[in-house]
Amino acid sequence: MNERHDHIDDAGVLELGRNAFAQITSEVAAVGERLDNSFVRAVRTIMDCPGRVIVTGLGKSGIVARKLAATLTSTGTPSHFLHPVEAIHGDLGIAVGGDVLVAISRSGNNPEVTQLAALARHFRMTMIAMTADPASQLAAASDIVLDCAVAREACPLDLTPTTSAAATLVMGDAIAVSLITLRGFAREDFAVFHPGGVLGRTLLMRVEELMHAGDELPVVPLGATLRDALPVIVGKRLGVACVVDDDGRLRGVCVDGDVKRILMAHDAPLDRGMDEVMTRNPETITPRELAVTALGRMEKREAGPITVLVVVDEDGKPVGILHIHDILRAGILS
Repeated sequence: MNERHDHIDDAGVLELGRNAFAQITSEVAAVGERLDNSFVRAVRTIMDCPGRVIVTGLGKSGIVARKLAATLTSTGTPSHFLHPVEAIHGDLGIAVGGDVLVAISRSGNNPEVTQLAALARHFRMTMIAMTADPASQLAAASDIVLDCAVAREACPLDLTPTTSAAATLVMGDAIAVSLITLRGFAREDFAVFHPGGVLGRTLLMRVEELMHAGDELPVVPLGATLRDALPVIVGKRLGVACVVDDDGRLRGVCVDGDVKRILMAHDAPLDRGMDEVMTRNPETITPRELAVTALGRMEKREAGPITVLVVVDEDGKPVGILHIHDILRAGILS
C-alpha cells in the first residue's frame, strides 16, 4: 500500500468530494446526451413485454441490477433479479418465452453474464445490454445495446466502478421514469405497491380512518351559550365544539382560542351565545379525502395554521373531527 495522505486538511477532503460529484455528474450528463433510438426501443420493448423483465449482473453491476429490478417492480413493471451464476445452475428455469432479459456489465465480457445471454436465446427472450463497451461480447449477443460508457472513473486510479456505476444506475432510472409516464402510473397505483411504511400510509390513509366520530363528536346547537359549550369542549378533549343549526348543518366552530378571547373581552362571558363566540365558515374536509390532504390544509392555511378540521358529509353536517395529532401519530408526512 502506498503512503497515506493523512496530512490533507478538512478543506482538502471537501474538495475531493466536490470534485467527485462534479466529475460523476458531468459524465452521467454526457451519457444522457448520447441517448438514441436504442433507448426508445428498450423502453418500448419493456413496455410491451408480455412476461417479466429479468435483470442480471455480477458484482457492482449486480447491485445496480437489483436496484433496477426493484424500481421497475414497484412502478408497475413485473421484474426479477437473477444472479448470473445461479442462473446457469438452474435458476434460469424461471424464464419463459416473451420475457425480457436486461444484462448489465461494464466490460460486456464477463463470462457468467455472456453465457447467460447466450442461454437466453434458447428461451426466446429479448436481450437488452447495458454496457460501457458497445463492441463487447454481451453487446454482440443482444438485440438492443444501451451505451453507458464514461471517459474515466471518479476513482483516482480510474479502476473502481464509480462513475460507470452511477451512469448505469441513472440509465436504469431513466427507463423506469419513462415507463411511469407511458403507463400513466399514478400516485394511487404507487400506493397499491407500497401499502406499508410512511409512503403507504401517506398515499392511502383517508380522513375517515383517523377522525373522531360518533360519541366522540363534540356538537352544540346554535342557540347554546358558552356555558353550555364548555363541558363539551373540555369533556370531548378535542379543544373544539361544532356549532350546528336546527337541521344539523355546520354553522361554525368554537375552539379554545375563541373561549379565551371571549373570557378576556367580556364581564359575563359564559352567557354569551354561540353566534357571538364561534368562528364562522371554518375549514372543513370530507371523509374520503386523503389524510395527507388534510394535513396540508391545516399547515398551509392562508389565514394561518390550525390544528383541527371538521369533517362534513355531502349535506354539510359534521360527522367527525380530525386533529393534527392524529395525523402525525399515524406517520403521515406532508
